[in-house]
Amino acid sequence: MSSLSRELVFLILQFLEEEKFKETVHRLEQESGFFFNMKYFEEKILAGEWDEVEKYLSGFTKVDDNRYSMKIFFEIRKQKYLEALDRNDRAKAVEILVKDLKVFSTFNEELLKEITHLLTLGNFRENEQLSKYGDTKSARSIMLIELKKLIEANPLFREKLVFPTLKASRLRTLINQSLNWQHQLCKNPKPNPDIKTLFTDHSCSPPNGARAPTPVTFPVAAVAKPSTYAPVGAHSFPPNPTALAGWMGNVNPSSSVQSALAVASASASSLPFPQNQVSVLKHPRTPSNTPGMVEYGSTDHEHLMKRLRSAQSIDEVTYPAPPQHASWSLDDLPKSVACTIHQGSNVTSMDFHPFHHTLLTVGCSNGEISLWEVSKRERLLTKPFKIRDMASCSVLLQASIVKDSSISVNRVAWTPDGNLIGIAFTKHLVHLHAYQGSNELRPHLEIDAHVGGVNDIAFSHPNKKLCVVTCGDDKLIKVWDLAGNKLFSFEGHESPVYSVCPHQKENIQFIFSTAIDGKIKAWLYDNMGSRVDYDAPGQWCTRMLYSADGSRLFSCGTSKDGDSFLVEWNESEGKIRRAFSGFKKNSPGVVQFDTTKNRFLAVGDDSQIKFWDMDNTNILTSTEAEGGLPSRPRLRFNKEGNLLVVTTADNGFKVLANANGLRALRAMEAQSYEASRTPLEMKNGVEPMIRGIEKPRNLEDVSDKTKPWELTEIVDPTQCRTVTLPDNSEIASKVARLLYTNSGVGVLALYTNGVQKLWKWSRSEQNSSGKATASIIPQLWQPNSGLHMTNDVPENSEDAVPCIALSKNDSYVMSACGGKVSLFNMMTFKVMTTFMPPPPASTFLAFHPQDNNIIAIGMEDSAIHIYNVRVDEVKTKLKGHQKRITGLAFSTSLNLLASSGADAQLFFWNMENWEKMKSVALQLPPGRTPQGATRVQFHSDQVRLLVCHETQLAVYDANKMECIQQWMPQEVLSSPICSAAYSCNSQLVYATFPDGNIGVFDADSLKLRCRIAPSAYISPGMSNSQIVHPLVVTAHPQEANQLALGLTDGLVKVIEPLETERKWGLPVPVNNGTENGKTAAPSTTNTSEQLQR
Repeated sequence: MSSLSRELVFLILQFLEEEKFKETVHRLEQESGFFFNMKYFEEKILAGEWDEVEKYLSGFTKVDDNRYSMKIFFEIRKQKYLEALDRNDRAKAVEILVKDLKVFSTFNEELLKEITHLLTLGNFRENEQLSKYGDTKSARSIMLIELKKLIEANPLFREKLVFPTLKASRLRTLINQSLNWQHQLCKNPKPNPDIKTLFTDHSCSPPNGARAPTPVTFPVAAVAKPSTYAPVGAHSFPPNPTALAGWMGNVNPSSSVQSALAVASASASSLPFPQNQVSVLKHPRTPSNTPGMVEYGSTDHEHLMKRLRSAQSIDEVTYPAPPQHASWSLDDLPKSVACTIHQGSNVTSMDFHPFHHTLLTVGCSNGEISLWEVSKRERLLTKPFKIRDMASCSVLLQASIVKDSSISVNRVAWTPDGNLIGIAFTKHLVHLHAYQGSNELRPHLEIDAHVGGVNDIAFSHPNKKLCVVTCGDDKLIKVWDLAGNKLFSFEGHESPVYSVCPHQKENIQFIFSTAIDGKIKAWLYDNMGSRVDYDAPGQWCTRMLYSADGSRLFSCGTSKDGDSFLVEWNESEGKIRRAFSGFKKNSPGVVQFDTTKNRFLAVGDDSQIKFWDMDNTNILTSTEAEGGLPSRPRLRFNKEGNLLVVTTADNGFKVLANANGLRALRAMEAQSYEASRTPLEMKNGVEPMIRGIEKPRNLEDVSDKTKPWELTEIVDPTQCRTVTLPDNSEIASKVARLLYTNSGVGVLALYTNGVQKLWKWSRSEQNSSGKATASIIPQLWQPNSGLHMTNDVPENSEDAVPCIALSKNDSYVMSACGGKVSLFNMMTFKVMTTFMPPPPASTFLAFHPQDNNIIAIGMEDSAIHIYNVRVDEVKTKLKGHQKRITGLAFSTSLNLLASSGADAQLFFWNMENWEKMKSVALQLPPGRTPQGATRVQFHSDQVRLLVCHETQLAVYDANKMECIQQWMPQEVLSSPICSAAYSCNSQLVYATFPDGNIGVFDADSLKLRCRIAPSAYISPGMSNSQIVHPLVVTAHPQEANQLALGLTDGLVKVIEPLETERKWGLPVPVNNGTENGKTAAPSTTNTSEQLQR
């Protein structure tokens, strides 16, 4: 039975209990075997209803299941026997002896003889062991204490003794929501629908008049239980993990963040969708043409309903766009051997740095780890295994080391920020090393983690803190903080745990684990046991991995017979979606695999590397990598997918590359790294700014820096690709804010008149990916209803500051333009709700990165409101700025909020307690007063912060909260800066200017790389073309060289390099000294002081 079916049984049990169907409750408990009602069991024991006691027990265990069960049945039958003797009912006693107790003779014949002997005694208390037997009531009570202990110790009763915590009348609530959903489907809903049956779907009869007003109140008689049934809106529902509905239905709201951006917890239904989009969405979505919410009368509910009016419960969905696979070919696969490197000992695990794509960590069978710069074939360092503090290790570990000192690395893994390396060893231990540069690893932590081998290590962010997840031979999964404190220990596997796969789906954080008996389990961070129990194909050693975008789940493993299996899972049902073919049968060892580019799977099998397209079960291609591979080699892609390392049979590894990877390796091999070897100051033991090799960059963008560098200037329309997004508006209004959808298939513009427009690209032969492109004109998109997204705009709106924020899955957009904040459904353009009416007006909006219920709202009065949408409450107000808020940006790795204001100040706030950490004033040119909008955006490393003010571009190290780079308008770009944005890979900065110029800067040095003149994208035939310029710029979320501009004449343009060029200009050279006219301060120098000089 699936987990959802199991939970349905609990809901029915709750319903039966509330309705006083006592006998039915206990029959269902017994027949399902899901919940052992100790209270009911106790009542029947004390009442001496022995037949009912055994009948109830039989639903959970049998006499011969285990020693605990045998003892439980024996104690019950012995008590029944003694009571018959005590009543002098010898016939009944003989019957019990023959029918019930004789079964135990095979296990303890002497005991049965002794029990039989009691028949010969006038009073069984003459037996010395029964001399203290009191009356029947006390004897039953004493026995009950023993039975409880046995039941609690019996593994068959594990997780069956506690009824899950449920809101009152939960099944009624779900039925009510279903009626609500059905009522929303009605084409002509009535204000007071007549609900007469639950046997068929509800449908209102055709109306004679206009649409019903909202909200709707169903007749209480329909389903309600008037006195005890809480209002729908009062219920707090568990998260609705889109893709985990079937796997982890029993999600506890106290342990997981709400995945939905819930304006109110008033409905479990989700979003509207056309019928032709059913296949796109993973669970049913509520249509948007609802007249209101079904509600049971409650004064507590009135306030919420007044605020919501026609609001629905908000749940993130997948934006209705085609799958985002760019065009590809076999040449995209890294199959060419770039180099072969000899490690010197057997390589057991490898992992690339998440940002430095040629930096490789290698773990070996002799316990050592090495760090390689594969572009130079250089071993940067080697760390032999060493126990740092033997005295603090467990006795078991010390004994194991004394007996056999050999130890091997099972797994190496980088943290997502690249600051730490985790190592899991074959004996007890986990090591963490802090990476401090090209030739230094500092020991950070040693944990005596498991009894036996530590089989896997990974990293996760429960409660917004980086944690270590480990598993081992002791059948446990454990979660540790970075100080070595154990946060969770998950018990439930019956065999050694082979691998762990932490993941986050929307805001649900969980861990998949696999054991060597082939069992797959899933855990939430709540100590409430496994939510999943499935069998992996092969039922032996299996690993699980998600695709890079987290949308698809794969597992790969081997059976004890040597047969391998690679499958994709359907998360919504916990079933296998597809099984990939092409493996050699009966091969020794365990197969290893990896994924890349949300497109390809690679497996080491039969001394080859085999590749599959994720959407095709047949093998795509394979390579022997020029030979020398073991039967089942280990392999690992870098994050960009242009390099692949694979182990060799002679204690080494090979680096394979595609064309882009080969170019990058040649370029990086040729250049000198000396300029980047300056020691960096450490903070809190971990330095996020890595030295010794290049700073993070997309390898495709690396060119040979031995070539002469010069500024690239784009001055003619033939030098780039430009598309003007179609617009049929007659009234011209300036584009105030501009966003790409997160899926990359659309552009969203907010105008100064409060109107929002959405353009979408569709999949075609010319645009197979369906992504935004300057080569194809998109469609100005509107729903069939013809609605427009129009904000509440006050009468005097000249000084209004438009602001906008888009939900993670492009389902909802939140915006304001001097009036209330409006929440729009991106599919229907309907206003779901409004809130935060002025004064003061909202001036900037930002979603909390880990909880879409929480929004940071910058205000006109200089405050920042931390607002919970679900409960319509301002949780706290952050005060410190002197003028209106103009920018907000969250860093998950540093756990802080950066804010900027029209006072030219930056503030850093702790996301845990919302306390101010530090404030920094921008270094303005002499004579400039602190005014003008300041925007902030975090680099992809979540540490560096781009700051844009009309006087400057600056990069701040948010960890140290100080400026590390600055550029001021000069030479060809001397006008004040309008706006700026990082490219999606944070390697470029795009900036716009009021003279129409666009600057493309190197993000690391802020050197100007390319200038795009207005003549390249603004038609000379346009009237007043001299005053038309871009007010805002935004960068495509997946294409690093694509940008979109919002112009003062209301037009929106998308610009890309020519297809033959693919990128903007050449990378700038690294200099020691001046950076585009400004001195770059070393990390050990106070940058603010140097800029003042």
